[in-house]
Amino acid sequence: MIISASRRTDIPAYFGRWFLHRLSEGFFLSVNPFNPNQVRRISLLREDVDAIVFWTKNPRPFLPALREMDARGYRYYFLYTLNDYPDILEPGMPPLSERIDSFKLLSDAIGPPRVVWRYDPIIGSSLTPPAYHAEHLAALAGQLTGFSERLIISFLDYYGKVTRRLRRLGALHGITFTDLTREEHRAAREPLAEAIGRIAAENGFAAYSCSEAPSLEPFGIRPGSCIDGKLIRALFHPDRPFPRDRHQRTHCRCARSIDVGVYNTCQAYCTYCYANLSEEAVRKNLQRHRTEGPSLLCEQDGSVEIDRPSS
Repeated sequence: MIISASRRTDIPAYFGRWFLHRLSEGFFLSVNPFNPNQVRRISLLREDVDAIVFWTKNPRPFLPALREMDARGYRYYFLYTLNDYPDILEPGMPPLSERIDSFKLLSDAIGPPRVVWRYDPIIGSSLTPPAYHAEHLAALAGQLTGFSERLIISFLDYYGKVTRRLRRLGALHGITFTDLTREEHRAAREPLAEAIGRIAAENGFAAYSCSEAPSLEPFGIRPGSCIDGKLIRALFHPDRPFPRDRHQRTHCRCARSIDVGVYNTCQAYCTYCYANLSEEAVRKNLQRHRTEGPSLLCEQDGSVEIDRPSS
């Protein structure tokens, strides 16, 4: 069983103490985000967990916990999202220099193969045109060389709530947004993809895409996965099969996992976030968070189903 921590919120940045407490207790309660009456008890015992995949933009608060993770014998790697966006798009982020330092500290602690750099999402806009991404990604790659071996990129998905949020932002600040995945923007997308592939190769990164169509392989960017069964096998389980997660998006290649997070809890408040509905929803939900709680948010309804560990 693979534990995802988490697609839905930044566990290392905001909920590290809760997560360590769940490891001590040996389980957590997973609540179906679409049916709160469906509650599953998921084992977090070391023998039941093949790997933990951490998703984060700010691992620094969790760095002291790595020693405890290692002492308990858990196997894990990090997906570290590191962009260089204006504050208007990422209002809750620490300064870029601090995030780069955190990346290096994490890499020094657990090794470059276990820190995957995500430049994600790529937002096309009048504030961040393709040239912006090529320039800033190159600058970041130069500083991260030797501290990671993989780069994963993806273009912004315009979900309904994301689109509405960006429209409001655009109207307020005079910014226009462009969906670079659309065919009519191919002339902008492909030179950027070529630049990304070249920059990655020049700086020693294997470049992968996340849930992208059409293919970016002609530009040196292979179809990849964030929860990567092949990487987990290479790092921890050479003979273990990890089937694809059929509940993810059509083009997602991630291995099957169970997520510990809850939507509407991330306090970074990135403008483009698909996991938050609004700041108000986050603030309301956080009133239900308890460090000792069996789930990220307490006061859950429904009977608890005991989940049987599987790969």
